[in-house]
Amino acid sequence: MPKRLLEDMKKVNITRHNEVYLERANKKSQVKHATPPAFKHIETKNSRRKPRFMLWSVAVISVVFLIFSLSYIFAKATVTVNPKFKDITLNESLSASKDMSTDDLFFDLVVISGEESKKVLATGEKEVSQKAEGTVVIYNTFSTSTQRLDIDTRLEGSNGKIYKTKKAIIVPGMTKDDKTGSVEVGIYAAGAGPEYNSAPLDFKIFGFKGTPKYAKFYARSKGEIKGGFIGKSPVISEVDKAKAVNELKATLQVKLSKKVTDQIPNGFILFKDATFLDIEDQEDISSLLAVDNTLSLKVKGSLYGFLFNEKKFTKKIAKDAIADYDDSEVFIPNIRDLKFSLPATTSFKDVKNITFSLSGSTKIVWKVDTDKLATELLGKEKKNFNKILSKYPNIISASLALSPIWKMSIPDKKKDIKVVVNYPK
Repeated sequence: MPKRLLEDMKKVNITRHNEVYLERANKKSQVKHATPPAFKHIETKNSRRKPRFMLWSVAVISVVFLIFSLSYIFAKATVTVNPKFKDITLNESLSASKDMSTDDLFFDLVVISGEESKKVLATGEKEVSQKAEGTVVIYNTFSTSTQRLDIDTRLEGSNGKIYKTKKAIIVPGMTKDDKTGSVEVGIYAAGAGPEYNSAPLDFKIFGFKGTPKYAKFYARSKGEIKGGFIGKSPVISEVDKAKAVNELKATLQVKLSKKVTDQIPNGFILFKDATFLDIEDQEDISSLLAVDNTLSLKVKGSLYGFLFNEKKFTKKIAKDAIADYDDSEVFIPNIRDLKFSLPATTSFKDVKNITFSLSGSTKIVWKVDTDKLATELLGKEKKNFNKILSKYPNIISASLALSPIWKMSIPDKKKDIKVVVNYPK
């Protein structure tokens, strides 16, 4: 019993010793892995935030620097200009010469010809007596001298019929190398009726019969001689004919005016009212026969247009309208719309000098040398803008817009400066 008790006491002591050992070991382990105190944790967080804050600061500064750098690289300037102008009312009488060497106004005469035709429906019937017509070429193999033939010169056709020339002509003489002189002219039959209608004919000049010229002057028709008629025929009323002819004239004028306008050289102007249509002598449409109840009407004419040098013309007007005009570059926005008129007696053929009137309300506008202004503004401070403008008396006002808005100087490259001029219309 005592021996057993002693053994039990030893076991208890050993077990207790082990428990104490394990308890101490656990405490050490807990202390080792325990969460650090609060003040140590805060110190670690601040130390981590400080590098991050510095990194973001550098990034922001870099971005700002990049923006400023790019803004200077892509800097732009827009200058908006309001030029000087003066309202004027014209009512002037002017003169111009075809001589381009003169210091005064000069003009160039442009001439273009054409024809228009249309068919008109016949509305009635009447007795018609009509003469055949055609065209011939008259030849001169007699001498090198010219030969005048009066209007209604009689031509004897190879069919034995007599025809007459529609107008006076001059037949050219032979050339030195014996080339035959010739001229073309219209003819009509001496009498009415279908018997004068014919295929192409040869002709002699009836008045030269019995002289050496009779064999040396001859004519040949170009195409058929036709239109001779006596009897009843469908006709068009005088009112319908007059209306149709006026429409043809208007159409021809518009057509020829467009052709002239398309051919105007640079620097020249053609006033809207400075074109004039001259209609050639028309056939007697009252005697024309209607075919298939229609009558074919034709109008031939030539359009004459007066061209002027726009720069010289504008300066002439400016000198007359502005007392203190200093010969600056100016222009008139609607110059072609001014009313231009010539005296009714003006002859267009071989015209050398003209007197005309010019009237209407318009503006004289001073031109702005945008290239010169842009050059003067290169690299200048914004505050000097108005001082630079004071050198341009032809500018009423102007504004400057810089991009980006914080820039205080104008770009130093011309391609980055845009000058916009608000020219009045």
